[in-house]
Amino acid sequence: MIFKKRRKTMTERPDVSPAEAAADKAAEQALPMDTKDEQAKDPLTLASEAAAEHVMHDAEADGREDILELSAQLIAAKADAADLKDKWLRLNAEFDNFRKRTAKERLELIQFAGENTLKNMLPVVDDMERAIANNAKTEDIAVVREGFHLIQSKLMHILGSQGVKPMADVKGQAFDTDKHEAITKAPAPSADLKGKVIDVVENGYTLHEKVIRYAKVVVGE
Repeated sequence: MIFKKRRKTMTERPDVSPAEAAADKAAEQALPMDTKDEQAKDPLTLASEAAAEHVMHDAEADGREDILELSAQLIAAKADAADLKDKWLRLNAEFDNFRKRTAKERLELIQFAGENTLKNMLPVVDDMERAIANNAKTEDIAVVREGFHLIQSKLMHILGSQGVKPMADVKGQAFDTDKHEAITKAPAPSADLKGKVIDVVENGYTLHEKVIRYAKVVVGE
């Protein structure tokens, strides 16, 4: 801001003629009110007002910069939110596909878990069919028995390869509820067989050491 020099009055300029003084007074009265006010103010007041105006201008500029910065941050935040939403939707779709695929595989596993075992037993079925056909033409009971023994041996071999084993030496063992199922009780042939298995109605089987069928037994008393 430009500071205007105030004109001196007649008392401040004694050498001024009355005509010049009158001209100065008329010029002073012709000045606008704000110009008169500025002339009436001392330099310190004018400097303070200029400094205040400069501070206000800087504050307005800083405010505009803050608004621009906040706008940029808002735009960036919206972009990050959209990116995260897109990633979430993709992951959710992938997980849903994985869940459906896993459920289908589990169902197929349950349905076809014994496929290999059944395929291995089909030759036994073939042997049984051939034995039936041959037995219809022979009267030698020894041949029939031998055929049944061979088929049974083949079947047990197949089951054993799958981890299935019969319980061995059940008769004479102490009755065990974890392995045996008592069908009935009968008088023990001797005192040492009381509370023990004296007969086996159906043999028990284990699959990898786990009981899959209890042996049905008769317990001595």
